[in-house]
Amino acid sequence: MVRVRWSALLIPVLFVAFAHAQLEKILIPAGTPEDQALQAISSETDAQKRISMLQDFVQKFASNPQAVAYGNWQLAQAYSTAGDNTKALEAGDKALAAAPHNLDILVSQAGTAQQLKDWGKVLDYSVKGGELYTSSFGKAKLTNAADSSSDQSGDADKQSYEFLEAAGYNAIAAEQNPKTRMAYIERYTPAFPESKFAEPVSQYAIYSLQQLNEPERLVAYGEKSLATDPNSLPTLILLANAYSEQPKEANLGKAIIYARKAIELAKAESPDATRQQKLSAGVAHSALGYALMRQEKTPAAITEFKSATSLLKEDPASYQMALYRLGYSYAKLGRLAEARTSLTEAAGIEGAYQQPAKDLLAKVNSAKPRRR
Repeated sequence: MVRVRWSALLIPVLFVAFAHAQLEKILIPAGTPEDQALQAISSETDAQKRISMLQDFVQKFASNPQAVAYGNWQLAQAYSTAGDNTKALEAGDKALAAAPHNLDILVSQAGTAQQLKDWGKVLDYSVKGGELYTSSFGKAKLTNAADSSSDQSGDADKQSYEFLEAAGYNAIAAEQNPKTRMAYIERYTPAFPESKFAEPVSQYAIYSLQQLNEPERLVAYGEKSLATDPNSLPTLILLANAYSEQPKEANLGKAIIYARKAIELAKAESPDATRQQKLSAGVAHSALGYALMRQEKTPAAITEFKSATSLLKEDPASYQMALYRLGYSYAKLGRLAEARTSLTEAAGIEGAYQQPAKDLLAKVNSAKPRRR
C-alpha cells in the first residue's frame, strides 16, 4: 500500500509540522496498476516530468476516486514546490472533491491558501476540518489529548484539528473588512467549540461590531461572551461603555456594575501595574463617571473622571474624552475655573472631542459665575 505523504513546504513556519491525520483514508493497494504508476512517478527526479506524469495519472485512473484524490493531492504538492500555489490550490480542491473527509488534504489546502493570503479559502478549509473532527470525535476530545501515547492516529487527528483551529484564527485576524471578519467569526465559533482562541476571537467580534456601528448586536454579543468568561476585562469595559452611552437610561446600573468590576480586575493601583492595566482602568473610570453623571450624581462622577485623566495620558483619544467629560461635570456644578482648565486642555488635543471642547469652553467663558 502506498503511504500518503505531503510536503512540509505547505505549512507556514508559524506552525509546527506534524504527522499524518486521516478521518477518511486514501488506500492504494500494493501491486495494482495505480500503485505501479505511482512507484514510477516517485522515482522521477525531474520536477516538471513528475507533474506531467501525475497529470496523466489522474486522467488514466479517473474512475478510481482514491487514485484521483491521491494523484491530485500529490500534484498540488508538486505545484506548490514549483512555486505555483494557484495551481496547487486548484489541484488540491480536486483531491478534496474526491476525498472530502480527509483531514490531511484540508490541512494542506489551508496551508496553501495561507501562502496565497486567500483568507476566505483558509477559513473554508479550517471550518470544514473543525466540523469533521468535532462530528467524528465529539466535544470531549477537543480539550483532551489522545487516550494513550500509542494512539498515533488520534494524536495526529488532534494535531490536524489544532493546526486548522490556528489557521482559521489567523484568517480572522488578517481580514481587514469588518463585515467579512464578523462572518468568519460566526462560522468559526461553532466549528471550534472550546477553542483556545475563544477570547481573542471574541475581542475581534466586538471590534468588528464597533466598526460596523451595530450597538444592539454588539451588546448582545458582549453579554454572551461575558456569560462564558465573567472576568473578561475587555468585555467588561466594552459593555460598561456601551451601556453608559445608550440613549435610554435603563442600563446605567449595569454600566456601573461592569465598570467597577473592570476597575477591580485591572489593579491599576498595583506597584507593578502595566501600561495596559492602567489604560484599562482609566477607560473604566471614565465609563463609570459618565454613568454616574447621567444619574445626576455629578460630584461622584467628577471623582471618577479625575481618576480617569490620571491614568489615560498615554492614550490621547481616551484622555481627551475624559477631560471633556470632567470639564462638562465641573460646568454643571458651576465650577467654571476648573471647567475652563479641563476644557482648554481637551481643546488643545486633536481628536473627536476637540471641537465639542472648544464649543463648551466658549460657553463657559461667557457664563457668569454663580453667586454663593
